[in-house]
Amino acid sequence: MKTFETAKIPTAQLDALEQFAQSEAGPELRAVLLSLSRCAREADELIVTGGNETVTPHQAAERLGMSRTHLYKLLDRREIASHHVGRDRRIRLRDLYAFESQRDSDRRELAERFAHQNETAATATDEIADLL
Repeated sequence: MKTFETAKIPTAQLDALEQFAQSEAGPELRAVLLSLSRCAREADELIVTGGNETVTPHQAAERLGMSRTHLYKLLDRREIASHHVGRDRRIRLRDLYAFESQRDSDRRELAERFAHQNETAATATDEIADLL
């Protein structure tokens, strides 16, 4: 697994990469290059892995910023897919990233709901007042 820092890539170079991807690259390479460009523009962390790389529960818990105990609860509830190697567990990176992506999406949705909670309450109050 390799980690690349994307924050220092100039915008002009990212524009050139996208232009190359659109004109010269085949569909598979185009998807990779456009994903790379999107991550770089958003100053996101970019990790390149093989399809079946695995991590230990300790590494996964560290990556997710949680305790191993909590991670094992998620594994037991099958919220994160894992498999056994002997008596030890392993987690595929793609499963870990899928969980992390879903968790981030759920958090954004919850934050949006809380942000609009007062608006929703005011609307409900107005509707009740209209009925009376």
